Amino acid sequence: MDDRPRYMISVAAELVGMHPQTLRMYEQKGLVQPKRTAGNTRLYSEADLERLRLIQRLTTQLGLNLAGVEAVLELEEQLQRMQSRMERLEREMREAIQQVHKQYRRDLVLYDSTHLPEKKWTSTN
Repeated sequence: MDDRPRYMISVAAELVGMHPQTLRMYEQKGLVQPKRTAGNTRLYSEADLERLRLIQRLTTQLGLNLAGVEAVLELEEQLQRMQSRMERLEREMREAIQQVHKQYRRDLVLYDSTHLPEKKWTSTN
């Protein structure tokens, strides 16, 4: 998702079908955090717009209040962190397995029966 800030609040509000004051309220509640220019102008990224669309779906389609939206967003962020951690652990596990396989290959000695010493036969054999 593109995190580059590019849309002023009026454009962002129009793109997601919300009033600019709604975006300001969502920012005040910590639901969205647009970047700021040196002149303190809010700039929204594509990722911000997607988050605003998600908030809109949660409030209009599911009927959640902003506290519910906040809980859902936090759970989604936790899920993303857990997925990233799981992917990292899986990658580390695969690398460890590859190292074990490489070690086995180094430690393996091929069996060649033609180079075995002759066994002396005794009467107990």
